[in-house]
Amino acid sequence: MPELPELNPVIHGKLRLALLSLLVGVDEAEFTWLREKTGATDGNLGAQLLKLEEAGFVTVEKRFVQRKPQSLYRMTDAGRAALAEYVQALKQLLGRAIAN
Repeated sequence: MPELPELNPVIHGKLRLALLSLLVGVDEAEFTWLREKTGATDGNLGAQLLKLEEAGFVTVEKRFVQRKPQSLYRMTDAGRAALAEYVQALKQLLGRAIAN
């Protein structure tokens, strides 16, 4: 049996994959926009973004705008590379499943 491709466990989580998929298409995204797009709770979204930040896949800039906190997230080059590798591994895995 051929070796199955490894799926990055940091990216493989449903919400983390959704976040990276959103961030890859924009220069930066505000926390509230990500929450709106994913439907996640503040706590879950914050925890998943922290995991992506700790992995080096996203960066965060925290600032205040008219006395309100604002968190802006950007995908890093490492995050883009990791997502591309994940997609490639998923294609290999699905290609095998479809071929059988």
